Amino acid sequence: MPRISKQDKARNRQNILEAASRMFRSQGIDAVGIAELMKEAGLTHGGFYNHFTSKNDLAAEVCSASYAASLGGLARTIEDGPGQGGSPLERVMADYLSTAHRDAPDGGCPSASLATDAGRHSEAVQSAYAGGVEGYLTAFAAEFLREAEEKGHELDPAEARHRAVRLLSEMVGALMLARAVRHVQPELSDEILRTTRSHTLD
Repeated sequence: MPRISKQDKARNRQNILEAASRMFRSQGIDAVGIAELMKEAGLTHGGFYNHFTSKNDLAAEVCSASYAASLGGLARTIEDGPGQGGSPLERVMADYLSTAHRDAPDGGCPSASLATDAGRHSEAVQSAYAGGVEGYLTAFAAEFLREAEEKGHELDPAEARHRAVRLLSEMVGALMLARAVRHVQPELSDEILRTTRSHTLD
């Protein structure tokens, strides 16, 4: 049987990661079996262990990679500065609490889609999740400090951190609630998103 090239192996591994990212976020880690996952990735069941030691190992890497992508988008929005749609944080919040983000649980930020799973899984998964949360808090706090300085206001770093914690908590909580009720009470789901968008940065 011919050996696969390093490029093919790397591509297969990436296919598994991408399939797992979609499936874990939309269905939950425990609900996804390895056979089902490998089929989604276009590979055979037995090939899984050529790339990962366990599903838990994969879950931790998916969490880290998902946050890396999400935080990269956040950094680009902040770097763009104020624009049509308001300040960077206003644009971040509008995008996060949009119906498009709500209706795509297999993509977007893992803070909401993997919150329950992270709390139930290994320290490796929880550490990857905590690292992503810290990434968001650090970026938010830095932006609060930058905005205050731009306006000529003094803002204590501890207060900036408190605002960051509150902002992330409200965004994630609102998205989770909106997703939980969107099929049975779409008007309530929209209201949760709309109200949080309107008042979170007040």
